[in-house]
Amino acid sequence: MSKVLLIGAGGVGTVVAHKMAQMPEVFTEILLASRTRSKCDAIANAIGSDRIKTAAIDAENVPELVKLIKSFGPDLVVNVALPYQDLPIMDACLETGVSYLDTANYEPKEEAKFEYKWQWVYHDKFKEKGITAILGCGFDPGVTNVFTAYAAKHHFDEIHTLDIVDCNAGDHGKPFATNFNPEINIREVTQRGKYFENGQWVETNPHEIHRPLNYPGIGPKESYLIYHEELESLVKHFPTLKKARFWMTFGQEYLTHLRVIQNIGMAGIEPVMYNGMEIVPIQFLKAVLPNPGDLGENYKGWTSIGCRIKGIKNGKEKTYYVYNNCSHEESYKETGTQAVSYTTGVPAAIGAMMYLQGLWKKPGVFNVEQMNPDPFMEQLNKRGLPWVELHDLDLEF
Repeated sequence: MSKVLLIGAGGVGTVVAHKMAQMPEVFTEILLASRTRSKCDAIANAIGSDRIKTAAIDAENVPELVKLIKSFGPDLVVNVALPYQDLPIMDACLETGVSYLDTANYEPKEEAKFEYKWQWVYHDKFKEKGITAILGCGFDPGVTNVFTAYAAKHHFDEIHTLDIVDCNAGDHGKPFATNFNPEINIREVTQRGKYFENGQWVETNPHEIHRPLNYPGIGPKESYLIYHEELESLVKHFPTLKKARFWMTFGQEYLTHLRVIQNIGMAGIEPVMYNGMEIVPIQFLKAVLPNPGDLGENYKGWTSIGCRIKGIKNGKEKTYYVYNNCSHEESYKETGTQAVSYTTGVPAAIGAMMYLQGLWKKPGVFNVEQMNPDPFMEQLNKRGLPWVELHDLDLEF
């Protein structure tokens, strides 16, 4: 018997709930909770499983979280809410002695800053309590970390360069929309770029470095160097890395909209006064942009996300590319969501499975690359995210 409290009822939460419902032998009871209970009810009704119960919760209210956790008694709390709700949920898990899993690192509300330091300091507390926290178990971060760990375990003696490449070649038919929560998405892609080289971090202006890269089954797409949170943990846990970068594709129309949004101040996170009332510009923008959860029906095309790695094996230089391509249309048929939600939600469900089966269970706070990658990689192939390996090829870098 295993019970899971799933917090968050957006696109990712929808996928996680669908996947958990498909595995009754692992997830015997699921409580889906969010600030708006009607969203949870809609997901539960669409899935049609009597094993999914729903509840309303303010994920920033620790006493309220503690009360819900105690009343339900889960074995694991899966957090797919907003990144700045990570710490309150971790605090509630500590107080109740329940293990924790999330898909994105903590980010303070008042500053667009992605760092693991706020969560890593919980390691000793979780260890003393005898519970586990699994951080960043989406796709990137998440699967890309596991891809790297798998490569290090099976194909390299030393990894020297890592380029994580993320392409969304889909078309949702909207003039401008974000693929996940607009507030988080816009903050992420408008921050300064940063990459790791020769033991130090190098900062760049936003979207300053870019180049066309070829994605399997898709072709060439202009790819931009941005900072992404998994780089921080990967360079820590794979100390032979000399260079680590993250690349993401953006269309020119998307970048034009983004520049306008920034130039007119709508990406701001500081409150402004409007008609005697305080509003945060980016939160107002979120209210008027298309809901990412509603994009799936008309979304066409594919995502392609993977790791391009260079290093040494048996004294010889080796290159390696491991990736997944995911169809927006197939994602929608199965879960009613687009592929960006699907590729994040499936790994979260698999990570929860790894914990509940005792395969990723140890006291403390861990990033996924610190766990055994093999059973997770096996489940990716079974649960809708099959991966492909290419050896000894031109990595285009």
